[in-house]
Amino acid sequence: MYLYNLTLSRASAIQCAIYGNFSAPKAQEIVVSRGKILELLRPNENRKVVSVCAVEVFGCVRSLLPFRLTGASRDYIMVGSDSGRVVILEFSADKNTFVKIHQETFGRSGVRRIVPGQFLAGDPKGRACMLVASEKQKFVYVLNRDNAANLTISSPLEAHKAKVIVFSVCGMDCGFDNPVFAAIELDYENADQDSTGEAASQAQKHLSYYELDLGLNHVLRKAVEPIDNGANLLIPVPGGADGPSGVLVCAENFIMYRNMESPEEVRAVIPRRSDLPADRGVLIVTYAMHKRKNMFFFLVQSEYGDIYKVTVDYEGETVRELKVKYFDTIPPCVSICVLKTGFLFAASEFGNHALYQFLGTGDDDDDVESSSLSLVETEEGYHPVFFEPRKLRNLMLVDGIDNLSPITDAKVANLLREEIPQIYTLCGRGTRSSMRVLRPGLAVTELAVAPLPSTPTAVFTIRRSASDEYDCYIIVSFQNATLVFSIGDEIKETNDSGFLGTSPTLHVQLLSDSSMLQVHPGGLRHIRPDRRINEWRVPGRSTITKAATNPSQVVIGLSGGEIVYFEMDPIGQLLETEKKDTTSEISCMDVAPIPEGKQRTRFVAIGSIDSTVRVMSLDPGECLNALALQAVPAIPESLLFLSTSGLAADGSDEGNGPLFLQLGLNNGVLLRTEVGRTTGTLSDTRTRFLGTRAPKLFRAKVKGRAAMLALTSRPWLGFSDMGRYNVVPLSYEVLDHASGFASDQCPEGFVAVSKSTLRIITVENVGETFNQSVAKLMYTPRKFVIHESYKVLVVVEADHQSVPHPEAQQQKASQNGTENGGGAGHEMDVDDEGMSPEEQFGASKSAPGEWASCVQVVDPKEMSVVHTVHIEGREAAISLCLAGFNNRMEEGSFLVVGTVNHMKFCPLEADGGFIRVYRFLENGQELELVHKTPVEGIPLALSAFKGKLLAGIGTSLRMYEMGKKKLLRKCEYRKLPNSIVTIHCKGNRIYLGTAQDSFMFMKYKPSDNQFYIFADDIANRYATCSLNLDYDTMCGADKFGNVYITRLPEELSGQVEDDPTGGKLAAMTSHLNGAPNRLENIIQFHIGEIVTSLQLTAMQAGGTEIVLYTTILGAIGVLLPFQSRQDVDFFQHLEMHMRQENPPLCGRDHLMFRSYYFPAKDTVDGDLCEQFSMLSTEKQRSISDELDRTPGEILKKLEKIRNKIL
Repeated sequence: MYLYNLTLSRASAIQCAIYGNFSAPKAQEIVVSRGKILELLRPNENRKVVSVCAVEVFGCVRSLLPFRLTGASRDYIMVGSDSGRVVILEFSADKNTFVKIHQETFGRSGVRRIVPGQFLAGDPKGRACMLVASEKQKFVYVLNRDNAANLTISSPLEAHKAKVIVFSVCGMDCGFDNPVFAAIELDYENADQDSTGEAASQAQKHLSYYELDLGLNHVLRKAVEPIDNGANLLIPVPGGADGPSGVLVCAENFIMYRNMESPEEVRAVIPRRSDLPADRGVLIVTYAMHKRKNMFFFLVQSEYGDIYKVTVDYEGETVRELKVKYFDTIPPCVSICVLKTGFLFAASEFGNHALYQFLGTGDDDDDVESSSLSLVETEEGYHPVFFEPRKLRNLMLVDGIDNLSPITDAKVANLLREEIPQIYTLCGRGTRSSMRVLRPGLAVTELAVAPLPSTPTAVFTIRRSASDEYDCYIIVSFQNATLVFSIGDEIKETNDSGFLGTSPTLHVQLLSDSSMLQVHPGGLRHIRPDRRINEWRVPGRSTITKAATNPSQVVIGLSGGEIVYFEMDPIGQLLETEKKDTTSEISCMDVAPIPEGKQRTRFVAIGSIDSTVRVMSLDPGECLNALALQAVPAIPESLLFLSTSGLAADGSDEGNGPLFLQLGLNNGVLLRTEVGRTTGTLSDTRTRFLGTRAPKLFRAKVKGRAAMLALTSRPWLGFSDMGRYNVVPLSYEVLDHASGFASDQCPEGFVAVSKSTLRIITVENVGETFNQSVAKLMYTPRKFVIHESYKVLVVVEADHQSVPHPEAQQQKASQNGTENGGGAGHEMDVDDEGMSPEEQFGASKSAPGEWASCVQVVDPKEMSVVHTVHIEGREAAISLCLAGFNNRMEEGSFLVVGTVNHMKFCPLEADGGFIRVYRFLENGQELELVHKTPVEGIPLALSAFKGKLLAGIGTSLRMYEMGKKKLLRKCEYRKLPNSIVTIHCKGNRIYLGTAQDSFMFMKYKPSDNQFYIFADDIANRYATCSLNLDYDTMCGADKFGNVYITRLPEELSGQVEDDPTGGKLAAMTSHLNGAPNRLENIIQFHIGEIVTSLQLTAMQAGGTEIVLYTTILGAIGVLLPFQSRQDVDFFQHLEMHMRQENPPLCGRDHLMFRSYYFPAKDTVDGDLCEQFSMLSTEKQRSISDELDRTPGEILKKLEKIRNKIL
């Protein structure tokens, strides 16, 4: 078995975000790391965050640092990763990708305590940077320029100190004095040697200053000062002419100002919520600084989501006052960035990321503020300052970025009877949890819908002038008439456009001299800019059936198969140039765009009802001569010329990319054929089935580039994104005709007709593989099941240290009743952004070991929760399954839920648990508790087995039967070394996934009523999820990000089945302290993220079965089995050449990354292979020569294997 790994949707969680000018001076951009992906984001003019570039680095990105050399106008990016190298990148706007400009090796690879890269700090003047490990090692690099003004980096200067743990590092702003770096450190040398623990309790954190002497080229630990033991974060304060220099030390409940030159500390207390328990402190987790001339302030966020504005009042280098003022509350973030254009980017820890616009800076309101001058110290400590959280006042949400992280469970099913199945995922945590339905395709936003008097035959848009940016008219053609609508503040019908309204319209074109052309069955209507109208009538009884145009050329097809060619002369008149009679009726045609710098295009494509497509010349010397002929398997219904990389937004051809001819056939197939720019020959045809109707092809615009809209039984969009041409479906109803549409409210949209309605739509999140429908949940979702008969989803949810929702509602009601109006945060149900108080402020907290939990039934059609069962007694629901029982078969499937009582972590302990059995009522819309059965351990896994229930309770496997008052225990196996986390069953076999011991294969022998283990894995793994592939094969994933497939050898499987004792005798003879038989590892691959679910499915009708996986960071990927040895050899060789020609961006060796814990085996990395399209032309040609292929053939193979999946 050989598999092809491909990521369908990259990770959506953000682990780090930095702000800078990366592509151009004054460009407001954000670079984010998504585990092993670097992505550049940019807010556009419509206040939407768009992805400019995303690159897989095949390594773990640990930290990012933006820096700028003195006098430069753009920022560089320094990356700390697990490669053992420091890498400096810049973004190339020409190539639209990150470019590695320097790489320096300093030590071992991997994420280790003593390997630098966990922290990065830079001198604000761009002269040096410090690379720091969690423990011991620190390297300082001097940054400079060479004679050619290129960035250079020095050899590393060491500043190591053993037995020291680092919590935070920053570069201090010292003007142009020697660079100084500050670090929060904890020396554990004495604590390590003291077995009593007394030294550990007295360990003291220190603030250490490291100075880089640029003259001596040496790093000195210049000063060490004790600080608060709750210190966790350092914030540099502007220095030189901009501020007093120094650092802000963020500690539990306090923010302190410290400076190496001044021993005095300026301390201010952090305001805290009035309802926060006294034993819970306030920690700052992220910050952003906004600096202008003569003014700066900081925005810091606490772990609860509260944002504070921190200002420093100073005179010279002396700080007089430190102020901390409540600013606003948003969900907790891992990073926040303040843009100079007045936006705040929030990379949320869980839930969707957000872009906020500043409505104010918090100077004029009366929010709570604490000051270092008003600090009051009592016998119990410093007096706290309280505030009530409120709805947003200084910030306004303007855009959101979907974030699936963490995906806790996922399943694939077609509950809604659509063309392709849906992916149902559990996402988020706490009050920001959700059930999301993912459909392959792009989300469509409907801007307007208007009825029409009858069913149209076509729709067009046109601008008034060639220099206009937006469309002026919408032309709707009917069977015997044409309506023209003018576009302004509103769309209304007009009669003064010059278009003929008494005849249907076949085609509309804006010509190069800003005149308009209307093609109708009776002839051509040329509307000049001065409103003069020229008419050309069809001779005889012929009529025009097809037409194709560009700004200076017109080709029409007459009934009977005659072709007439017109060309615009220098004075703006259309002149009939050539005629030609073809042998068959014309079914479709298209004219290629005009290359840049040329007066005309060379090619016109003609499709005929004899199932042929001809490419003809439009050159004056050989006009309408056939250049190429292609026979197609069905009658062509639509043609479209498109250059995937060289077509500008206005339709002109830049001539620097391959020209493709798209053919829509009446059997629903789309052909894509390359056209030789010189000879017009057709080659490299690619096939894709789009739907049951003949595709109609229309030009559109996506990301400023020309694209293709194909309308069949569902709409499709073809566009180029990051070097790859994509054809993806749109999640919208069937459309009959469409045209590109541009207005000030919708710069890139479509006007379309469906039956007798006119619609204006736009596509959101171009580049995403899936679109989402969301149903909000109450607590963190753990697992869910799908009831196929009732078409409902049942979810178990649980939150630790949370107050149950009914109890919280009662507390809120009583508080509102006893207080006069309550706080501002308690007066509202939903704020202006549609966010509930629980989502914005977080849920109420309770003591450790107390849980809030429920079971919810979700209707996938309406995406709403139809029933909720709250789990009483502070139990946590952690597992569930559907099971039918032999003695209750007439009642169908029951819902079995495993709960645990007072579970705590570190160490894991609980006061027992219960197995609850529910029956479905009202067609699955309600649940009724039948009974609950107490158990001694934690029921982590449940599964149905031959009319009974299997339960993994701690290290025991039990079989239960349905009883009247509780479940009846029938069989038990207690010899397992570790807890059971997954259970699968097939026939008499039971497949267990355990903590630390991977898979165990068991059999149940009914005559003895006993379980026997007959095989186990050769490697110890902590299983997170598992999937049964066949009778002998299991697919699993562990908590270190590995996916593997194990199989029981065929001869051993036969021996087990033929054993007359049912495996009892073999189970009594262990092998190497394990089971008598060993499983074979046949697949091994490191994904790089913890995999949370595995599903065996096919994502399209009649498609290949694949293993679909989801990760904790929100990624979705597949493992596709190869079907031929030739494909295996091709992709293995392509992968090998890509490793050599395109090494990972952050310096990590690709093979070492994919073999992080176990050597990669029999799996080709499709993510690496797909980067072939992003290589330069020279590298593509070099690799293709080694493979005995052309670059086009390699791209065709990559496209074909992706189309097998979606």
